[in-house]
Amino acid sequence: MPRTPQEIFERYVHAGTMTRNADAVAESFTEDGVFEAPLVPPGAAFPRRLVGREEIRTAMAAYYEQQTRDDRSPNLEKSGYVLHTTSDPDVFIAEIDTVFDGDGSGDGVAVSLVQIFRVRDGKIARLRDYFAPDLVG
Repeated sequence: MPRTPQEIFERYVHAGTMTRNADAVAESFTEDGVFEAPLVPPGAAFPRRLVGREEIRTAMAAYYEQQTRDDRSPNLEKSGYVLHTTSDPDVFIAEIDTVFDGDGSGDGVAVSLVQIFRVRDGKIARLRDYFAPDLVG
């Protein structure tokens, strides 16, 4: 049975934001999958474009390693998302509001973003991640 957009999205979020597991992130993509963060400037620590599961795995592992000093964690009670299906059954959009605790203010840091997923055979074939690039350094 094919995975639903919610299953694909939740698996991806758990692998990345929740556990920072580069292997699990990479495995959520097709072998030739593409990850893009079009708003990230060239040369930023966060990757702008990655092609292929192995490049995704390597680059995200390096990025997560740099982030070990970041003690912020997502607050699931304050965070939320809405998934929007499209007329194309292989495309869905995630509208996300995440609150990260650990910034010292007590309120956390709110991050809003949009992700566009194109899937094939239950895996991510292309993911475009639109967020404010200053949030990732």
